[in-house]
Amino acid sequence: MGSTQHTDVVVIGAGLAGLTAARQLVAEGKSIAVLEARDRVGGRLLNHDLGDGQVTEIGGQFAGPTQDHILALAEEVGVATYRAAVPGETVYVHDGKAKRYSGHTPPDLFALPDMGIALARIAKEAAKVDPAAPWRSPHARELDSMTYETWLRKAEITGDAVDMFSLFLNSAYGGEARDASALFSLWYVATFGDETHPGTMERGTGTTGGAQDSRFVGGSQLVAQRLAEELDGRVHLSAPVRRISQDSTGVTVVSDAGDWRAGQVIVAVPPVLAARIVWDPLLPPQQDQLFQRLPFGTLMKCVSVYDKPFWREDGLSGMGLLRGGSPIREMFDNTPPDGGPGVLMGFLGGREWRKWAHRPATERRGAVLRSFAQVVGDRAFDTVDYVEQDWTAEQWTQGGPTSVAAPGVLSDFGPWMGLPFGRVHWAGAEFSPYWNGFMDGAVRSGKHAATEVLGRD
Repeated sequence: MGSTQHTDVVVIGAGLAGLTAARQLVAEGKSIAVLEARDRVGGRLLNHDLGDGQVTEIGGQFAGPTQDHILALAEEVGVATYRAAVPGETVYVHDGKAKRYSGHTPPDLFALPDMGIALARIAKEAAKVDPAAPWRSPHARELDSMTYETWLRKAEITGDAVDMFSLFLNSAYGGEARDASALFSLWYVATFGDETHPGTMERGTGTTGGAQDSRFVGGSQLVAQRLAEELDGRVHLSAPVRRISQDSTGVTVVSDAGDWRAGQVIVAVPPVLAARIVWDPLLPPQQDQLFQRLPFGTLMKCVSVYDKPFWREDGLSGMGLLRGGSPIREMFDNTPPDGGPGVLMGFLGGREWRKWAHRPATERRGAVLRSFAQVVGDRAFDTVDYVEQDWTAEQWTQGGPTSVAAPGVLSDFGPWMGLPFGRVHWAGAEFSPYWNGFMDGAVRSGKHAATEVLGRD
């Protein structure tokens, strides 16, 4: 591959975290090289071309209040935002029966009373969790000894209400309430804010005024593409990193695109992938164990395209919540801002992914479109295009949308989360104390890692 190249800092990963860190370091006069395993930038951000200059997203796409870091960054690189919500009614489907409703509360008389109790209890307990160090929170070990579902049921929350929470977790975790520890889940809620606004469940799950408030004109991946353009040749694609060796004088990074020698390294890839790099010396065993215990959930985004958003004519927003056997449990209108072509997007995650991912594509497509039809009517079958993005099948992601900690992980290994390893620093959405797993968390973590690097000079 030729001789070793030299630079001040090597950044591994060209998602939002890595690109943000690189941008800040360049602004401070550092020489950097960004090594990206994929043949594109953006990580878990991915636009799908609809033709005629239009795109829709098949990766991360939403932003909202208190996510000031991603919103400011988008503005700095010239990417505008627009409101994601579409006027019209939402549809709630339970066991095949559809009901239209307005507002934020689905019309489920059996689940709603317990939902209210659960939300109040979540708000009370999440307020006690330190976003920067959840393992130091009151009763942390007790909370981390049980799943979120067990914790909810201990308060005599019914199965109907637990299933309603899993509607949200289906897309948020790529899983269910039973997959994550109670401490992790309450911490996750605590991160839905910033230094001056405590995290709330409503902010994390809401559309207007919540985490799904806004989208990016040109698609969210455009933010990463603009960052890469600014870095002007410093980003090296198709360059998976295989080995990282460090000694008293620096770090050697071995990649498929050559070797680099640097004073410091920022690793901005998902923890479970970071653990698979060959390390010399080895990662501290506690940190390695932590990374291995932070797998992604299982998530697929299913997108159907139409000549126009026909559901709007019927007074529907295109948003639906589905319970009781449907592969799609949460769906949105994903139409570009100018109103065409029409796009519906649904999340197939958690246990539904486990049920459907291995089935023939035509069978799965039919099941997804039947789900859409329950919400917007039979015209849902008249597609112009249909696209699936299974994030578990992406070699350099292997799941989505974020890392989820089972019982015991945070209380035993959490303090090792972002701890620098010699000359190696960590970035990525999973390392942020606010909006963990979201675009804003990724940008925050990139800034933090860059500041760490500069502070060691």
